[in-house]
Amino acid sequence: MKCYPNIFRAFVVAVALSLTHAASAQTAYYIDGYHGGIWGHYPDWNTRFMADMLTKNPNWKVNIELEPETWARAKAVDPAAYADFKTLFADQSLNGRIEYVNPAYAQSYNYNISGESIIRQFSYGTKLVKAHFPEAIFTSYSSEEPCFTSALPQILTSFGFKYASLKNPNTCWGGYTQSHAGELVNWIGPDGTSVITSPRYEVEKLSPKSTWQTIAWDNSSEYINAAFAASMPHPVGMTLQDAGWKNGPFIGSGQKGNIKSIYTTWRNYFGNVAKNDAREDWKVSQEDMLVSLVWGSQVMQRIAQQVRVSENKLVMAEKLAAMAKIYSKTPWPQAQLDSAWRTLLLSQHHDCWIVPYNGKPGDTWADKVVKWTNNTNAICDSIIDKAQLSLGSGKSKARYVTVYNTTGSNRAELVAFKLPRGISPAGLVLLDVKGQPVSAQLCADKSSIIFKATVPALGYAAYRLTLKDSANREGSMLRQLGDGKYLVETDLYKITIDPSHGGAIKSIIAKKLGNKEFIDQANARSFNELRGNFYKDGRFKSIIEHAANVEIMENGPLLLKLAVKGTIAGNDYTQMITLGQSQPRIDVVLNIDWKGNPGIGSETPKGTYRLDNPNKAFYDDRNKLLAYFPLNLKGQKVYKNAPFDVTESRLDNTFFTRWDSIKNNVILNWADVTDKDGQYGMALFTDHTTSYAHGEDFPLALNIQYSGMGLWGRDHQITGPTTIHYALVPHTGKWDKAGIEAESAKWNEPLTVVTSQGRPVVAGRSLIQVPTGYEISAVNFEGDDMLVRLFNTGAGNVKSKVVFNCNADKATLVELDGRVGKTLQLQKTKAGELSTDIAMPKFGIRTIKLLNARRF
Repeated sequence: MKCYPNIFRAFVVAVALSLTHAASAQTAYYIDGYHGGIWGHYPDWNTRFMADMLTKNPNWKVNIELEPETWARAKAVDPAAYADFKTLFADQSLNGRIEYVNPAYAQSYNYNISGESIIRQFSYGTKLVKAHFPEAIFTSYSSEEPCFTSALPQILTSFGFKYASLKNPNTCWGGYTQSHAGELVNWIGPDGTSVITSPRYEVEKLSPKSTWQTIAWDNSSEYINAAFAASMPHPVGMTLQDAGWKNGPFIGSGQKGNIKSIYTTWRNYFGNVAKNDAREDWKVSQEDMLVSLVWGSQVMQRIAQQVRVSENKLVMAEKLAAMAKIYSKTPWPQAQLDSAWRTLLLSQHHDCWIVPYNGKPGDTWADKVVKWTNNTNAICDSIIDKAQLSLGSGKSKARYVTVYNTTGSNRAELVAFKLPRGISPAGLVLLDVKGQPVSAQLCADKSSIIFKATVPALGYAAYRLTLKDSANREGSMLRQLGDGKYLVETDLYKITIDPSHGGAIKSIIAKKLGNKEFIDQANARSFNELRGNFYKDGRFKSIIEHAANVEIMENGPLLLKLAVKGTIAGNDYTQMITLGQSQPRIDVVLNIDWKGNPGIGSETPKGTYRLDNPNKAFYDDRNKLLAYFPLNLKGQKVYKNAPFDVTESRLDNTFFTRWDSIKNNVILNWADVTDKDGQYGMALFTDHTTSYAHGEDFPLALNIQYSGMGLWGRDHQITGPTTIHYALVPHTGKWDKAGIEAESAKWNEPLTVVTSQGRPVVAGRSLIQVPTGYEISAVNFEGDDMLVRLFNTGAGNVKSKVVFNCNADKATLVELDGRVGKTLQLQKTKAGELSTDIAMPKFGIRTIKLLNARRF
C-alpha cells in the first residue's frame, strides 16, 4: 500500500470536489416554445424548423401558443413537415414533448372583451386544434402576452384545464400581472373556482432598462438564485418565442454557471416536477392584471367600439334565431354563425389592440378589424331580420309593431319606430295585448313614433296600430329658465344645464331617491365638462371657457332630447343628451369634429422616445381629454365590471406615468361610484373598452381622447371626428342591489322593433325567464338540443329557478368542453311551462342543455 499514497490522496480530493460541486449545482426549469400564427407571424418554413429542431434536440420541449388557423396553411404549404410535427405532437402524456398551452382562436387579451367572447375564443379554438391534432389534451393555460382576466379559473376548468401560468416574462409591452410570494398558488376566481397556477414570483422583478421583460425571461442566475433563496424548490422561467425566430432551444443547453435549466412543458412541470410543492390560496382581483394600452387614441377607440357592436349583435342574433327555431321551426343558421364568430374572434386578436397600425397600407390590423366586424355585422343583421320575419308571420289585416327583448330581464322601456308608408300619425294609437292604449309620442320629425313597450325576458310583445281618440298625458318637459339655463324634468330627474359654461350640467336631482343632489357643487370641475391638455397650445382647455348653444330636439311627453353645441380649442362638439319618462338612464352621445390633429395629453418631444424609457406619455390620463363627473358622494368607493366579474377597486387613484408602475384603470362596460356606506351611487356606462380616472381629490372621469406618442414611437393621430356614447345611472344601494349589471345588459342589447302587416301567432312570449340578478349569456343549438348559458352577475341568489316556455325531453348541465354533468329535474308550472332549480355561486356560469327542445 505504500506505493499508492499520492494516488489515494488524489482520489479523495476528486471525490470531495465532486460532492462539493454536486451540493452547489442547482436545477431549474424553463418553459420554451412558440407564440404567433398565420395572422400574427408564422413563416412557411416554421413547421419544418420546429420538427427538425425537436428531432435534433431530444431534450428540448416546447409549449405552443399558435393561432389554430395556422395549421391549414402549414398543411397546404409543407404537408411533410406538418405530418412530422403531428407525429411529434401525438404523445400527450406528462412526458410528451409538445403541449398546446393556448388554443384560443385569436389569442385575445381577454380582459378587454365580453365573457361570452372568451368562451367562444376557447370553444372555436379547441375545436379547430383538435381537427388537426385529434390527440390534443388541454391541460395548462399560458400566454406570451398578458392574456389574462380574473374569471379564467372557471372558464379554464370547464374546458378541462388543470393548470395555469400568470407569467409573461418576455412580452410585457402591454403589461404584466401582480407578483405573489411562493412558487405555486391556487388562483381563485370570483366564483370560487381555483386552478393550480405558477404566478409571477415576488422575486421576479421587472427588468431594468426594459419596458418589455421581467428577469425570468432567460432564467438568469439572478432570478434563479433569488427563487432558491425564497425557498422555491423548482423555480421556472419562460419565453414563448415569436414564430419565425431561428434560435431553436432559446437558452441553449440550459447550463449557466452552477445552474442547469431543464426544458419542460407546463403539463410536466405541474404534473411531475412541482406536484408536491406548497401552494397558497390567492383570490385574484381584476386589478391584479396590471395592463395598459394606448387608451383614448382614436384608432383604439374605433377598434374597441367596432368589437363591442359586433359582440352585442352576435349574441342578440343567436337568441332571436333560437326563438325562431323553437316557435317557427326556422332552421338553425350554424354556418352563418360560425362565420360571424370567426371574424369577431379575429378582431379581438391582441395585435389588433397593441399594434393597430402594423401592416401594409389598407391592410393594417385596424383595417382588418373594420373588414372583420363588417362581416360579422352583416351576417347578424341577416339572421335577425330572418328570425323576426318568421316570428311575425301570423295572418292579420291589421298592422302591428313587435318589440323583441334578448336579455334575461322583463323590460318596460321607450322604443321608436318609423311610421309605415301611407299611415298618418293623426289619431294613431298603439294597443297592447289586452287592447289597452299605451302612451306614445310623435317625434319632432313627424315620421317616427315613440312609445313605452313592456316586453318579457328573452321574448317579444306585439302592439296593434289603430286609429282612436287618445287623451293627452302629462310627462316630461324641457324649458329654458329666466337666467338662461335649461331645466330638463322627468318623473325621475330634475336636471339643470348651463349654456353659459359650455352646456355643463349644474344639477341632477333624483326626485324618487329622496331628492338627492348628485353633483358635487363645490368641485373645481363641472359635471359633463370636457377638459384636457392641448400641448401644442401650451395649456389645458375646457368647454366651460365658452358659451354653448342648446337646441331642443324632442320635448316630451315621453322623451326629451337636447343638443348642446359648443367649441373646445377651436373644435366643434355636440353633446346629445336624452332622458325618458320612467327611464333611469341619462344618455349622452358626444361628437367632436376635429380640425386637424391637435396634440392632447402629455407631450413626447420629437426625437426623445426610447423603447427602454419607462415613462410613456400615453400612461398619464390626467392630461388627456376627459369627461368629468364630480359626485356628491362622501368617502367614495369604486366598483367596475370585468368579464364574468365585478371588482371593488383598491386603488387610491388610477394614475401612473411609468411602465414599472402600471395600474389597472380599465373600464369594460361600466364603473360605479358609491358613498362609503353604499347608500347612493352613480354608474357610468361606456360603449367601448377604455380607461377611466378617479382619485381621492379627482372626480370620476371617462377617457375621451389622446393624441400623441404610443408604443414603439408610433404617433397616434386624430384622423377624423370622434363619436362616443356613454350613459349615467343614479341609484340607491350598491351596484348589485341597484341592478347595474342588468341595466348594462339592457343598454348593450337594446329592444328591437319591427312593423308588419300581421302579428306573431301568439301576441307575446318569453322563451326563458331567469331570476333577478341572472343574465342569459347565450342561447344556441347543437342539432335540436338547446344550450342556455346563465351568469349569476353577483346580484342573484345562489339557488334559483329557471323557466322555459318550450318542451324538452331532458335537461342536463354541461361543461364548456361538452362534458355532461348532472341531470336537472324538469317540472311543469301552473302555466304549463317547464321549470328547473339551479344552484350557481355568485359570478358563476352554468350551461343547461335541453334535449330535443321544441314548441309545446
